[in-house]
Amino acid sequence: MAQIDPNSAPRLDLSPQAEPPRAVLQASVDEKGRLKLPSEFLAHLEAIQVTRVFITTLDRRMARIYPPVVWRVNEELFRNAGANASAAARVAFRARVYGGESDIDKSGRVLVPAKLREELNLEKQPVWLEAHNDAINLMNRAVYEQRLQEADANGASDLDLLSAQGLK
Repeated sequence: MAQIDPNSAPRLDLSPQAEPPRAVLQASVDEKGRLKLPSEFLAHLEAIQVTRVFITTLDRRMARIYPPVVWRVNEELFRNAGANASAAARVAFRARVYGGESDIDKSGRVLVPAKLREELNLEKQPVWLEAHNDAINLMNRAVYEQRLQEADANGASDLDLLSAQGLK
Protein backbone atom coordinates (compact mmCIF):
# COMPACT_ATOMS: atom_id res chain seq x y z
CA MET A 1 0.00 0.00 0.00
CA ALA A 2 1.32 3.42 -0.92
CA GLN A 3 2.40 5.56 2.00
CA ILE A 4 2.29 9.33 1.95
CA ASP A 5 5.74 10.82 2.14
CA PRO A 6 5.38 13.91 4.34
CA ASN A 7 8.48 15.38 2.69
CA SER A 8 6.85 15.28 -0.75
CA ALA A 9 3.63 17.00 0.39
CA PRO A 10 3.15 20.59 -0.79
CA ARG A 11 4.64 23.05 1.66
CA LEU A 12 3.29 26.40 2.65
CA ASP A 13 5.59 29.39 2.72
CA LEU A 14 6.40 29.71 6.40
CA SER A 15 9.02 32.41 6.14
CA PRO A 16 8.88 34.85 9.06
CA GLN A 17 6.46 37.19 7.28
CA ALA A 18 4.15 34.23 6.51
CA GLU A 19 4.17 32.60 9.95
CA PRO A 20 0.71 31.91 11.38
CA PRO A 21 -0.50 33.86 14.41
CA ARG A 22 0.61 32.36 17.71
CA ALA A 23 -2.32 33.67 19.74
CA VAL A 24 -5.86 32.36 20.03
CA LEU A 25 -7.96 35.24 18.73
CA GLN A 26 -11.63 36.09 19.08
CA ALA A 27 -13.87 36.83 16.10
CA SER A 28 -17.54 36.47 15.23
CA VAL A 29 -19.83 34.93 12.64
CA ASP A 30 -22.49 37.40 11.49
CA GLU A 31 -26.18 36.76 10.78
CA LYS A 32 -25.34 35.88 7.15
CA GLY A 33 -22.83 33.24 8.24
CA ARG A 34 -19.71 35.21 7.39
CA LEU A 35 -16.66 34.87 9.63
CA LYS A 36 -14.67 38.08 9.86
CA LEU A 37 -11.07 36.90 10.03
CA PRO A 38 -8.92 38.73 12.58
CA SER A 39 -6.29 40.85 10.84
CA GLU A 40 -3.46 38.56 11.99
CA PHE A 41 -5.06 35.53 10.31
CA LEU A 42 -5.94 37.53 7.22
CA ALA A 43 -2.34 38.79 6.93
CA HIS A 44 -1.06 35.22 7.28
CA LEU A 45 -3.37 33.91 4.56
CA GLU A 46 -2.42 36.79 2.27
CA ALA A 47 1.28 36.13 2.90
CA ILE A 48 0.89 32.50 1.80
CA GLN A 49 -1.24 33.65 -1.15
CA VAL A 50 -4.47 31.97 -0.07
CA THR A 51 -7.64 33.59 -1.40
CA ARG A 52 -9.97 30.59 -1.12
CA VAL A 53 -10.35 28.10 1.74
CA PHE A 54 -12.10 24.84 2.52
CA ILE A 55 -14.07 24.97 5.78
CA THR A 56 -15.31 21.80 7.45
CA THR A 57 -15.28 19.70 10.59
CA LEU A 58 -13.58 16.39 11.17
CA ASP A 59 -15.10 15.73 14.58
CA ARG A 60 -18.43 17.65 14.71
CA ARG A 61 -16.93 19.62 17.60
CA MET A 62 -14.61 22.16 16.02
CA ALA A 63 -14.47 23.67 12.53
CA ARG A 64 -11.24 23.73 10.52
CA ILE A 65 -10.29 26.26 7.86
CA TYR A 66 -7.87 24.79 5.32
CA PRO A 67 -5.79 26.38 2.59
CA PRO A 68 -6.42 24.25 -0.54
CA VAL A 69 -2.85 22.90 -0.61
CA VAL A 70 -3.28 21.54 2.94
CA TRP A 71 -6.70 20.03 2.25
CA ARG A 72 -5.29 18.25 -0.82
CA VAL A 73 -2.77 16.52 1.48
CA ASN A 74 -5.72 15.25 3.54
CA GLU A 75 -7.51 14.05 0.40
CA GLU A 76 -4.38 12.15 -0.62
CA LEU A 77 -4.29 10.53 2.81
CA PHE A 78 -7.96 9.52 2.44
CA ARG A 79 -7.18 7.91 -0.95
CA ASN A 80 -4.14 6.04 0.33
CA ALA A 81 -5.20 5.06 3.85
CA GLY A 82 -4.52 1.35 3.34
CA ALA A 83 -5.57 -0.58 6.45
CA ASN A 84 -7.32 2.59 7.68
CA ALA A 85 -9.46 2.96 4.54
CA SER A 86 -12.76 2.62 6.43
CA ALA A 87 -11.81 5.29 8.94
CA ALA A 88 -10.59 7.55 6.11
CA ALA A 89 -13.85 7.08 4.20
CA ARG A 90 -15.89 8.03 7.27
CA VAL A 91 -13.81 11.12 8.05
CA ALA A 92 -13.82 12.20 4.38
CA PHE A 93 -17.60 11.75 4.18
CA ARG A 94 -18.14 13.83 7.33
CA ALA A 95 -15.84 16.53 5.94
CA ARG A 96 -17.81 16.65 2.67
CA VAL A 97 -21.22 16.69 4.42
CA TYR A 98 -20.35 19.71 6.56
CA GLY A 99 -17.71 21.34 4.37
CA GLY A 100 -17.60 23.91 1.65
CA GLU A 101 -15.22 26.19 -0.19
CA SER A 102 -15.29 29.91 0.39
CA ASP A 103 -13.49 32.87 -1.14
CA ILE A 104 -11.98 35.42 1.21
CA ASP A 105 -13.85 38.61 0.34
CA LYS A 106 -12.41 42.13 0.18
CA SER A 107 -13.49 42.73 3.80
CA GLY A 108 -11.57 39.67 5.03
CA ARG A 109 -14.64 37.48 5.54
CA VAL A 110 -15.32 33.86 4.63
CA LEU A 111 -18.74 32.24 4.40
CA VAL A 112 -19.04 29.32 6.82
CA PRO A 113 -21.25 26.58 5.31
CA ALA A 114 -24.80 26.72 6.73
CA LYS A 115 -24.91 23.09 7.83
CA LEU A 116 -21.57 23.52 9.62
CA ARG A 117 -22.69 26.74 11.34
CA GLU A 118 -25.84 25.04 12.57
CA GLU A 119 -24.12 21.82 13.70
CA LEU A 120 -21.38 23.63 15.65
CA ASN A 121 -23.50 26.52 16.94
CA LEU A 122 -21.36 29.20 15.31
CA GLU A 123 -23.97 31.77 14.33
CA LYS A 124 -24.29 35.26 15.79
CA GLN A 125 -21.88 34.73 18.66
CA PRO A 126 -18.19 35.04 19.49
CA VAL A 127 -15.85 32.37 18.14
CA TRP A 128 -12.15 31.73 18.66
CA LEU A 129 -9.48 30.96 16.07
CA GLU A 130 -6.21 29.11 16.56
CA ALA A 131 -3.55 28.23 13.98
CA HIS A 132 -2.85 24.49 14.09
CA ASN A 133 -1.03 22.15 11.68
CA ASP A 134 -1.15 24.54 8.69
CA ALA A 135 -4.90 25.17 9.15
CA ILE A 136 -7.08 27.25 11.47
CA ASN A 137 -9.24 25.82 14.24
CA LEU A 138 -12.58 27.59 14.69
CA MET A 139 -14.25 27.07 18.08
CA ASN A 140 -17.52 28.14 19.64
CA ARG A 141 -17.58 29.37 23.25
CA ALA A 142 -18.28 25.94 24.78
CA VAL A 143 -15.35 24.25 23.02
CA TYR A 144 -13.02 27.17 23.74
CA GLU A 145 -13.90 27.14 27.45
CA GLN A 146 -13.59 23.34 27.65
CA ARG A 147 -10.12 23.44 26.08
CA LEU A 148 -9.09 26.25 28.43
CA GLN A 149 -10.31 24.28 31.46
CA GLU A 150 -8.39 21.18 30.28
CA ALA A 151 -5.24 23.26 29.84
CA ASP A 152 -5.64 24.78 33.31
CA ALA A 153 -6.45 21.47 35.01
CA ASN A 154 -3.26 19.88 33.68
CA GLY A 155 -1.09 22.98 33.81
CA ALA A 156 1.42 22.05 36.51
CA SER A 157 2.04 18.50 35.32
CA ASP A 158 2.24 19.64 31.68
CA LEU A 159 4.82 22.30 32.58
CA ASP A 160 6.91 19.80 34.58
CA LEU A 161 6.84 17.29 31.74
CA LEU A 162 7.78 19.83 29.06
CA SER A 163 10.35 21.59 31.24
CA ALA A 164 12.14 18.24 31.55
CA GLN A 165 12.21 18.17 27.74
CA GLY A 166 13.72 21.64 27.51
CA LEU A 167 10.77 24.08 27.55
CA LYS A 168 12.21 27.55 28.13
